[in-house]
Amino acid sequence: MYPRRAFTTVSIALLSAIPAIATGQDASQVSDPIVVTATRIPTRENELISDVSVIRREEIEQAAQSTLAELLGRQPGISFSSDGGPGSTQSLFIRGTNSDQAVILVDGIRLNSATLGTTSLSRIPLSQIDHIEILRGPASSLYGADAIGGVIQIFTRQGGGPAQFNGELAYGTYDTTRAVAGVSGSHEGFRYSFQYAQDRTDGFSNVHDSRSFAYNKDLDGFKNESYTANLGYSFNADHEIGINAFASDGTNRYDGGFGASAAKDYKNKLNVSGTSITLRDRFLPAWQSTLRIGQGVDDAKYLTDGVTASSARTESNQFQWMNDIALPLGKLLAGVEQLTQKVDASQTYTATKRTINSALLGWTASVGANRWQMNVRRDDISNADAKNTGTVAYGYQFTDTLRASASAGTAYKAPSINALYFPYTPFVGQGNPNLKPETAKSAEIAMHWETASQKASATYYDNRIKDLILWTETPTGSYFYVPHNVSKARINGLTLAYTGYFGAWKLHGSADFLNPEDESTGNQLARRAKQFGTVGLDYSGGHWSVGGEIVATGQRYSDAENTQRLGGYTLFNLFGNYRLDKDFSLFVRANNVFDKYYEQVQYYQTPGANVLAGIRYQPR
Repeated sequence: MYPRRAFTTVSIALLSAIPAIATGQDASQVSDPIVVTATRIPTRENELISDVSVIRREEIEQAAQSTLAELLGRQPGISFSSDGGPGSTQSLFIRGTNSDQAVILVDGIRLNSATLGTTSLSRIPLSQIDHIEILRGPASSLYGADAIGGVIQIFTRQGGGPAQFNGELAYGTYDTTRAVAGVSGSHEGFRYSFQYAQDRTDGFSNVHDSRSFAYNKDLDGFKNESYTANLGYSFNADHEIGINAFASDGTNRYDGGFGASAAKDYKNKLNVSGTSITLRDRFLPAWQSTLRIGQGVDDAKYLTDGVTASSARTESNQFQWMNDIALPLGKLLAGVEQLTQKVDASQTYTATKRTINSALLGWTASVGANRWQMNVRRDDISNADAKNTGTVAYGYQFTDTLRASASAGTAYKAPSINALYFPYTPFVGQGNPNLKPETAKSAEIAMHWETASQKASATYYDNRIKDLILWTETPTGSYFYVPHNVSKARINGLTLAYTGYFGAWKLHGSADFLNPEDESTGNQLARRAKQFGTVGLDYSGGHWSVGGEIVATGQRYSDAENTQRLGGYTLFNLFGNYRLDKDFSLFVRANNVFDKYYEQVQYYQTPGANVLAGIRYQPR
């Protein structure tokens, strides 16, 4: 049960105590960070042709109680759904594409499950993240398989400057606790950062509706421990080595089974980790080489009443060699990659390994008001046909504040190991080794307006996807499902975004209008709304930082057949931060302060009014 009304009152009382107006220094102006995800070459954000967003550490700290999926879901062009509370499966939709049609990277390494084809977002805590780069649109010509909707790259916290400690303690609704501790710094060419975080919550009952076969009125809690260890050494200005390690180990309860079996205790123990070694060398003034060798692991175990019912472990071994070469006109990107995925599961798969060998070229240039970007890539997939993808983009700077861009590209998604090789299971189904990759063709146009303190953009896109893989009942009435390339989709839409600073005030927001249509049936794609957006107002002055946001989503359908309609909803969130001194601060975040009841998946519960408050030590 929620303490809904009580926490609504507490939320408003806590944050109304923060002064709405104070005197202090102006907020930071709009800046142009260096972005690497959009081109795989460090580039200023305002010089890019691609549709890119950057989430900085300040915004991550303001998110407090939110999960990574919730934070990403408040960004332009992105929505999400969750099968229950903390630790549950979360689906991310970039420009309306499927959740498995996006590449998620942590410090350049894939951490996805080869059996499911998705990344476990619930196991990546916000406390471990320094910043996030989001690339929207087809990106297979840069990143290969799965990048139909785009790429999200997460950068963990790095070290620099004098040695310093950081820490955080917080408590909130659903008996939620958080503890964070770390140390970072640099000395004589060495840099280091070690971070540890522990998150725990009692949660709530994921399936709340007695009409569901899996209904079980219990608490589906979640506990998770995570760490990052990042080390680096610069031999000189042209040569450096870095080691990155991330690990997250968590257990969440969930509602499963049918009828009487729904009362059993279901748990998911999931360990997600990524490690890599990176060498950066400037062998010549015009040649920068980056060599990375790494491994991502997704290790899942599903337990029923304490006994392991099934398990699946994916190891993704990765090799990348990228070369950034300055040309008389522009820059050349030349690289080779290898991704080898191995599966060790409790089921007996007919094949448990897949290798993708890749080569890519890219060119970026600007002359006067003109900008270009071109990328091509070839992926040779074991036991499947090779895939060639490409992107071409052009931008024009009309004035110092106004620019336009247009691009077109192709992308693809490789079938998951489950879709290809899932073993024959009565009344469940089996894989189909004859599946083809899903393919997409996309085009977009955009306008950007930027001044020293404001930026606004409008982006229209049209994405056509074919050979979509659907698990269909074969034959009808058999309760036996086999995946087939049976569907195609067209997703076109408009994304509007704005950020502006007015003295100590920051106004920001975005709105998306899209048509996510399954062209095979004419239905709206499951769990995706045709309209969604956010608007927020923040204030920073003196010792105070306060703000609020409105998050709104239109109606959706929980199923592909469009029989399970989910109503739209609007949420109000608030945050506040008070600096006790230059290093210590108190913070509070209140989500869904008016206790709106809504569903993102039919029968599955979502958080009611909730608060997280704590103290943070972060030397400035």
